[in-house]
Amino acid sequence: MMSSPTSQRIRKLPEERRAEILSEAANIALAEGLERITLRAVADRLGVRPGLISHYYPAAEDLVIAAFVLAVSEEREELFPADGDPVARLAHLVSRMEGDGAFELTRLWLNARHLCRFSPALAEALEHQEHLDRQRLTSLIEDGMATGDFTVGDPLAACVRIFVAIDGVGAYVNNTQAFTHEAFTHFVSDVAEWSLGMRAGELRTAVDQVSGGDVRAKAKDDAGR
Repeated sequence: MMSSPTSQRIRKLPEERRAEILSEAANIALAEGLERITLRAVADRLGVRPGLISHYYPAAEDLVIAAFVLAVSEEREELFPADGDPVARLAHLVSRMEGDGAFELTRLWLNARHLCRFSPALAEALEHQEHLDRQRLTSLIEDGMATGDFTVGDPLAACVRIFVAIDGVGAYVNNTQAFTHEAFTHFVSDVAEWSLGMRAGELRTAVDQVSGGDVRAKAKDDAGR
């Protein structure tokens, strides 16, 4: 009589396992919210026991904070590409914020801002991530000042105004009914143009070009599947 094969658990290096846990937690954060990150939820998705998750993250709050940081850090790299002229890079950012490409990220920031009222550690992490975002956008604005695309007296002030516009639009992300008045849908573009001394409609045009390219690229990818 032949014995049935026994399943062997694959042992992973600690760094690899920690990265796997954190990545799955970040996916939950973006898709479902920070409140849905539990040791059991992550364990179920990875097909392991909750005790393994607690070995790497004894405190669930530490995992929640680390997942938030990873999610927004990865999205930051997507929102601020290194290549392209300053106007094109800004248009890429604004097109994501005004379109539906950043709904998950916007909901995550809104979620984190609410929860940080009850978690000083999360509040500290959130403030640091905001600082990194401001650095990235301020650097982009300074590049545009150097090329003559932006006319700005205080690049940090312009950065703050643009992020306030982004946050203001993001406050409505959980609305069940769409609101399509152009004063709302193009609010970030309009504020950015004013803050950066651009010609009226210049950024809107660049955003439309980026958005059209994204739509065509997605259609091409879908057709290739």
